[in-house]
Amino acid sequence: MTNPILSRQDWLAAHAEHLKQEKALTRQRDALAAARRELPWTAIDQAYRFHDAQGPVSLAELFDGRSQLIVKHFMFAPDWDEGCVGCSFEMDHVQGALLHLPHHDVSVVAVSRAPFAKLDAFRRRMGWQFRWVSSAGSHFNRDFHVSFEPQDIVDGKVFYNYAWQPFICEELSGFSVFYRDTDGRIFHTFSAYGRGAEELLGSYVLLDMTPHGRNETGPRHNLTDWVRHHDRYGHNDRVDGTGRARPAEPGEPAGCCH
Repeated sequence: MTNPILSRQDWLAAHAEHLKQEKALTRQRDALAAARRELPWTAIDQAYRFHDAQGPVSLAELFDGRSQLIVKHFMFAPDWDEGCVGCSFEMDHVQGALLHLPHHDVSVVAVSRAPFAKLDAFRRRMGWQFRWVSSAGSHFNRDFHVSFEPQDIVDGKVFYNYAWQPFICEELSGFSVFYRDTDGRIFHTFSAYGRGAEELLGSYVLLDMTPHGRNETGPRHNLTDWVRHHDRYGHNDRVDGTGRARPAEPGEPAGCCH
């Protein structure tokens, strides 16, 4: 560390100057959020069906009587035995917000292609309380550009995060927001993919305050350098190119689609 060491008075002056940049960013973030709320919507005209422990569930039922719905596109393919590490890291943070959001007209649901039994078993293992439904048999994931079939790959690319991106794996992450009006019409209002939802990661907010910051120094220079399923810290796991954790092999780097 090569930071200058100052007197208390000079330290306060330097930090007061830095605070001007922090406040400018806060105002810019508020303006960006306001602009996001003014973006156009599109109507949902597909009768999407999901599955939970009680059986089939419609998209309208996922609102649970509220007008706003946030869907976490959780990477969990039908043949996987556990969910993506990065998505799990995100939902660890969302878990705390579930104490408050339902009281402010917002429902939160995770959706994955894996069978409901697998999703529920993993949810119980992780101690999560959020609702998680399966989209198996539905085009929901493909329509929202987070799951890909071979025919979706064009010249080695798939349409993700509003642009054509190199194909990495058949599952990618994101959040989508929906609104249901008093007539029961449902609209897609916003989606965030990749790092677009990074602000919900309170761990990063805290790390960014520390001298070492995120300290993601390799091999991948992202969260896979250190994040694991919260019940697997202390184990010799790595994260592969599909976002799944597995035992490390000698000399093997970590990796993930996040």
